[in-house]
Amino acid sequence: MEIKHKKEVESFDRMLSLMEQVRVECPWDNAQTNDTLRTLTIEELYELSEAILDNDDENICKELGDVMMHVVFYALIGKEKGKFDITKVLDSLSEKLIRRHPHVFDKDKAWTADEVSKNWEKIKLKEGNRSTLAGVPDHLPSLIKAYRIQDKARGIGFDWDNINDVWNKVEEEIGELKQEIGKENNQENIQNEFGDVLFALINYSRFINVNPDTALEHSNRKFKNRFQYIEQKSKEKGKSLQDMTLKEMDELWNEAKQQGL
Repeated sequence: MEIKHKKEVESFDRMLSLMEQVRVECPWDNAQTNDTLRTLTIEELYELSEAILDNDDENICKELGDVMMHVVFYALIGKEKGKFDITKVLDSLSEKLIRRHPHVFDKDKAWTADEVSKNWEKIKLKEGNRSTLAGVPDHLPSLIKAYRIQDKARGIGFDWDNINDVWNKVEEEIGELKQEIGKENNQENIQNEFGDVLFALINYSRFINVNPDTALEHSNRKFKNRFQYIEQKSKEKGKSLQDMTLKEMDELWNEAKQQGL
């Protein structure tokens, strides 16, 4: 370890010692298992995600600490079971970083970002992954899962060549959805075609360098802010939303837009 990392090593050692003490002496921490921690870890990751979306560096720092605490917690449980410890976790990570970054540690040529991404997937397959898509967790939210599935397939060359063809596919799927809408007793087909439209749009998002989950979350927040503006203004006017006309609500919506909400 280079001397420039001395402070980081000292901070990590202090945190590890504190976690070991808490694990032994705190009844709640002592009772935790991998299963009981799992949902809490997911919650911490969502809190980190929210801080990132808010561009809140102070909270990003705080939430990263919480996530790191969970990583160490799992490692302590692994050590108690005689399966692994934090040293093995870190050594495994270091070996993976070297193995998957030949463009950094074996500089035999200049690499583009696209070549790096595609080579990453090839290396993972050589490591014994049964399928290119095996690294996409089944329990990911559907929108994120679709994006990751498509990105993984792209990594081994299964992708569109032309962005115009990708948009044509979106329009094709929309056309098929329109054909199914209006037919009697056809809800299952409508659902399938609607899913295909979403999948095609998510695919297109990759070609315009937009993360669909981030884009949708920004739209969610925008709608929430503007709708809450309507609620606030309706109260100031002494009206409930139920008593307002759609035109009145639409006028307030446009006010919210003009204020940058």
